[in-house]
Amino acid sequence: MTTFDPTPASLPAALAEPTVKVRPAWIALIFSANLGVWMAFFTPIQILLPQQIERIQPTGKEAMLAVVTGLGALAAVVVNPLAGALSDRTTPRLFGRDLGRRHIWTCCGALLGAVALVLLARQDTILGVALGWVAAQTCFNAMLATLSSAIPDRVPVTQRGGVSGWVGIPQALGLVLGAVLVTAVISGNAAGYLAVAVAVLALALPFALFTADDPLPRTHRPALRARGLITGMWISPRAHPDFAWAWLTRFLVQIGNALGTLYLLYFLQDKVRYPDPEGGLLVMILLYTVGMMTTAVVAGRLSDRSGRRRVFVIWSGVIMAVAALLLAVWPIWSAALVAALLLGAGYGVYLAVDAALITQVLPQATDRGKDLGVINIANSAPQVLGPALSAPIVVHLGGYPTLYAVTAAVTVLGSVLVLKIRTVP
Repeated sequence: MTTFDPTPASLPAALAEPTVKVRPAWIALIFSANLGVWMAFFTPIQILLPQQIERIQPTGKEAMLAVVTGLGALAAVVVNPLAGALSDRTTPRLFGRDLGRRHIWTCCGALLGAVALVLLARQDTILGVALGWVAAQTCFNAMLATLSSAIPDRVPVTQRGGVSGWVGIPQALGLVLGAVLVTAVISGNAAGYLAVAVAVLALALPFALFTADDPLPRTHRPALRARGLITGMWISPRAHPDFAWAWLTRFLVQIGNALGTLYLLYFLQDKVRYPDPEGGLLVMILLYTVGMMTTAVVAGRLSDRSGRRRVFVIWSGVIMAVAALLLAVWPIWSAALVAALLLGAGYGVYLAVDAALITQVLPQATDRGKDLGVINIANSAPQVLGPALSAPIVVHLGGYPTLYAVTAAVTVLGSVLVLKIRTVP
């Protein structure tokens, strides 16, 4: 098991390596906050945006969806590390009392993001939809940056796999609950956006309001200069090779994820020819979530106990690749169901263990928010590249079989390259 040097006693709590295990109540609240933010991310991408774009421009809907989601992801690439870096330097005061660094960003991101969704619901042009989605992505990525920082800020290394498993589950569960909310409970595209906006506020604000957030003494605050913020985004692969490999492996796996998930609704509609593609997508999402919830926390805890991370990441990539190949070779409804379950199981292992691994290769405690924001570029950039790559593959280069074969290859490559990381077993 990798060990860490103790943090010097002179450092404040905000920068110290955490040693006290977090309690179930804290895990439940950060679970809820992540559930809210992932509902806000994925429910529009998978359901509300495709519906809205198809209504506005039925011809060329695939290309327009790719443009809108790509612009939103581009905003995420910029905002996530910037918000993380700013939160590393945030030292707000209220009535003479120092407040924490992170929670103010979580609150503002949730509030402004909810407003952005309400405005997005009213758009009836592709340009309006794109601008609304960019605004929503900006707010929710500021929120995500600070929620991601909570793990290394407050969770000991020996507990991070299990906690990361709980924090990873909302990525799928949020989509399930969001899909149920906007298809079975709420009718209408505009009402769906409003329901997601209300949900993100109800789920995310309690974590910011009822959990501790250690303040950063101003004597330890990094300088706030525009040039320093920009240059600080570069983390030398030569100086920090394990961080660089962790970034690359996450980037490749997320490229595979972006290629494999963007067109699922259209895949069911146009290739599988399932009579109820929206209902079919909901069934696949449910199976995906079952697979993910079955493996995420268990794999994370096993990884914590063994101290090993890499072997779990490799096998998770292999399982996800098998799922993608099923869609490539057998584009039928029964194969899609098996693929959804396998993909969820593999991704659950990956999210829990890779998230814990990444926190063990962060360069320094003073820049946790910024460094995790840089890692989150590896999550967001594929959402830009994914549409740019998948649209021509589907339209011109072999269609859905080629798309899912490429998904499998990229995912395996990303998971195997984790062996390049040397300081984490």
